[in-house]
Amino acid sequence: MVSLAPLQALTIDCSNGGRTFRLSGNGASYLLAPQFAVGDAPNRPIGYLLEVAGATSAAAIAPGETSPMAAPAGQGATPRWESGPGNRQRAFDASLRQHMRNRTTRSTQKAVPSLQLTAPPVAGSLRDFHVLATIDTGHQIFRGITGRLGYAGANVLVYVDTLAPPGGFTSDQLSAFGRLFDQTFYPLDLAAFGVPSDEDQNGRAIMLMSPVVNRLSSASQCASQGYIAGFFYGFDLVSQDTSSNRGEIFYSVVPDPQGSLSCAHTVNAVLRDVPSVFLHELQHLINFSQHVLVHGGSAEDGWLDEGLSLVAQELGSLYYENRFPPPSGRSDPSQLLPDSAEGFINTEFISSYDFLLQPDTVTLTEHSDADLGLVWRGGDWLLLRWLGDQLGASFYHRLEETNLTGTANIAAAAAEPFPALFGDFSLTLYTDSLPGIPKASIPQRERFVTRTLRRVYQAYFDAAGPSSSVPRPFPIAPALLTGSTTGNLVPGTATYYQLTTAPGAASVEVHFTEPTGAALATQLHPQVSVFRLPGP
Repeated sequence: MVSLAPLQALTIDCSNGGRTFRLSGNGASYLLAPQFAVGDAPNRPIGYLLEVAGATSAAAIAPGETSPMAAPAGQGATPRWESGPGNRQRAFDASLRQHMRNRTTRSTQKAVPSLQLTAPPVAGSLRDFHVLATIDTGHQIFRGITGRLGYAGANVLVYVDTLAPPGGFTSDQLSAFGRLFDQTFYPLDLAAFGVPSDEDQNGRAIMLMSPVVNRLSSASQCASQGYIAGFFYGFDLVSQDTSSNRGEIFYSVVPDPQGSLSCAHTVNAVLRDVPSVFLHELQHLINFSQHVLVHGGSAEDGWLDEGLSLVAQELGSLYYENRFPPPSGRSDPSQLLPDSAEGFINTEFISSYDFLLQPDTVTLTEHSDADLGLVWRGGDWLLLRWLGDQLGASFYHRLEETNLTGTANIAAAAAEPFPALFGDFSLTLYTDSLPGIPKASIPQRERFVTRTLRRVYQAYFDAAGPSSSVPRPFPIAPALLTGSTTGNLVPGTATYYQLTTAPGAASVEVHFTEPTGAALATQLHPQVSVFRLPGP
């Protein structure tokens, strides 16, 4: 029999034919999270039966309860609905990653020279480049351009296409822009994820700002789909084609205030939108170069690579959150985040809320980053954020500096089986900040360090709800388990139930099986994570 004290947790492995476990009763209340903790099963719903034998109570947690740590009703952040690059950025980024994943197989490990802080080219000097000029990676078209070096830093060289339209950066603005990327954003990613390769042996990454990138999106597409603000392309690291620039390059739009190329982009708009894309794409660059070039392996699985890039974006938010503690830096002093942080993280707050409304339907471990949609991305951001919170600063480095991929990579980097991690993560999505319980009282394994979920989602609800898409302050509403229920789970997901035992019942028996009562397939790694809720 499983006997847990209040606020204790346990994951029960049902992968070897196990179907039944017993919980102590006498009024104890539990959160149950049945799950398929696997990363290599078909992405389709699998039926299950969850049944409790023994006396239970109808007492349940009210779905709308809020944490005392949450912002007061009517206050908190005002998350803005996504603007800027949007879906078109994600779709193009995904197609580039998938294209390189398809063409890159395990290769001979290359000897990659150490980063060398060599003297940069002279400011104002010219260099020829080739820039991808189509979103169709199956029919590549490159445009030859000439870039002028506008900023030379210790980490980043900023080149601007000589055919950039008028109204762009002044020399002082370009210097300030370059310093921000060179001295703030680039070091943030390197500290979190480690160093990229140095194929061109210049000890630096290149930011190339070109009208060719602006033209990847038409003005009408900007209005309906967003636009492509920038990208990294692994082609530059592995191809010997004459169109390869053979170096570590981030391609970016140029300011175009008059909209002569596509939609208009002022200098301020470029400064607003490009940093988060740069942080996102630089993680892809580090990940690809480490997996493929340094360690001679395959490119990382799309869901994990994308989740890491969402953590990379969040670094920008955390930088500004630390720089502007409340109430500073906010248009409204009651905002959860400073204005400067919101563009890095708001989409993840929104998409993770959407994920938690339906956590059993959207796999976290089976997606390629070529799969569109935000919901799974929000879930994978939560997973990678929790893993980093639990395992420390070096964990992300270990995920990068390897030829392992997917759940095997996570297990090796954590030195722990993936199902054990996934079990505690699944509980944490609900237990991170329980109503009426000080967060410090919750075991560290069952809470986030960087974020407080009920506070985040309360702020989102205050700004955007109640509505059909934002129905309550906290998205997860456990179903009450009093007898038997059937449902479907997708591999790489969990679902949530509350079980409250009757005061006079010494124990209850719980069954987790196929709908027929047969044991669930071993390859699904079925398991149930249990957390004893506060109370008797």
